[in-house]
Amino acid sequence: MAATGDLQALGQLLRSRRERLRPSDVGLPAGSRRRTAGLRREEVALLANMSVTYYTFLEQGRPVRPSGQVLDALADALRMSGAERQYLRVLARGGEDGPGAGTAAAAAEWIDPEAVALVQRLEPFPTIVKGRRWDVLASNPSARELFADWDALPDGERNLVRWMFTAPRARTVYLEWEPEARAMLGRFRLAAAGHPDDPGFEALIEGLKGDSEEVRQWWPRHDVMAVGSGSKKLRHPRLGALNYSHVVLQLADNPDQTLVTYSAAGAVG
Repeated sequence: MAATGDLQALGQLLRSRRERLRPSDVGLPAGSRRRTAGLRREEVALLANMSVTYYTFLEQGRPVRPSGQVLDALADALRMSGAERQYLRVLARGGEDGPGAGTAAAAAEWIDPEAVALVQRLEPFPTIVKGRRWDVLASNPSARELFADWDALPDGERNLVRWMFTAPRARTVYLEWEPEARAMLGRFRLAAAGHPDDPGFEALIEGLKGDSEEVRQWWPRHDVMAVGSGSKKLRHPRLGALNYSHVVLQLADNPDQTLVTYSAAGAVG
């Protein structure tokens, strides 16, 4: 059974996704005047083929355990993205479906020396390995030049999410800081949902809420995004604004850890 905190988060997710939809988005008539934004609970229940009472219990965070079929029906009714569907399932299962669920908290912070050596061999491509809470566990000189000198930072500051929202340099490095920061927070939320018994995630977010207005505003929205490769516009301290492609690789021996390597793909036009 999911923990109480997960059930509350599940209810908040359902409500936030219900409120962002209009009847026309799901093929329903607008009907009479609405006092609040979004769909009504009974409309979601109708679309998901369940009773209003059962859906209300879910949205209120009551101790009910929805089946996979019910979760799929809710995701379809609320027009959830792939990442949102994964997040919904993780919350409903109390983290047991999350990546690396069930591993010891300390184990994710140990990094294989071979992985550290690989990061160095990938020089001059900026490369890091991040742990379960997105702490930077290894980096090469090019990554430290582009982003931050992680080795020189205090232990509590060697964290990608914390750096993104509290370091002035992050807003200089990322030419499109706001969408990148929103995406990073969404990916971190999905990672945190997979480890409901790890207090380190909550401590990090609570600290960020105190230090970042953006985190205070964005975290309650329950936006999530899947981790994946892609491209970014970054400002290199010596070379200027460049387009970078990046690849994200999960470490086989510790799936909570990922290697991220960047390759410059030309100047920003």
